[in-house]
Amino acid sequence: MTKSERTREDSFWLDGDTSRVGEEPDAVPHYDLEERTARYGEAVIDFAKRIPRGPLTDRIIDQLVRAGTSVGANYIEADDSVSKKEFLKCIGTCKKEARETKHFLRMVAPAQFLGCRLTHESSGWKRGHYI
Repeated sequence: MTKSERTREDSFWLDGDTSRVGEEPDAVPHYDLEERTARYGEAVIDFAKRIPRGPLTDRIIDQLVRAGTSVGANYIEADDSVSKKEFLKCIGTCKKEARETKHFLRMVAPAQFLGCRLTHESSGWKRGHYI
């Protein structure tokens, strides 16, 4: 894939020249996980803003935002750890929070369908007509 063929979604996860192929064997791409986890948290917040608030979705939205934004916070804590044991513990927490975020993202759709119908557009999920 050339740089011009990259979609908007690809550019979200692959910042700049991280996907380039180099001929030098020691050329290792730089992955800024702190920046990527921050973008992930921002994306979760933006998605949560689009979910209509209601008695069923309020709790799910709160949990989704807590789990999605804590991935980055726990990564920062891991990056500042003083021992390997502390680092592994914090990275493990990052993984758990990411899996929890995935779970709450999955729960959004059933909670939504109870009150309204969702339609998919190129810009993402959009609130549709009430059933």
